[in-house]
Amino acid sequence: QVQLVESGGGLVQAGGSLRLSCAASGRTFSSYAMGWFRQGPGKEREFVTGISRIGGNTYYTDAVKGRFTISRDNAKNTVYLQMNSLKPEDTAVYYCAADRNPSIVAVRRDPLYDYWGQGTQVTVSS
Repeated sequence: QVQLVESGGGLVQAGGSLRLSCAASGRTFSSYAMGWFRQGPGKEREFVTGISRIGGNTYYTDAVKGRFTISRDNAKNTVYLQMNSLKPEDTAVYYCAADRNPSIVAVRRDPLYDYWGQGTQVTVSS
């Protein structure tokens, strides 16, 4: 069982930055590929970015490429999402998720992750 707790959300003006963190419980964090999803008002949850178990591979949806950066610190059981040049359309609840994956290079882009956090609200004002 893995528990995920996101933090770092808030209100920011367009063009600003936020850094989200997701802390995981347990000793097997490096067994999980990690992902960030978001769900905007009236929208379905969508994949934002993911990172493989030891951080060698990352993947970003086109809408955030060049603006968002995912990273992880396996010693701290934490995954981060640095969000720069934020836009109003980035407004959403952001969720981190853990995918127990035997591959050290895989990044899951579908929502079939094993564990989810409770989400943190990010609001970008224009």
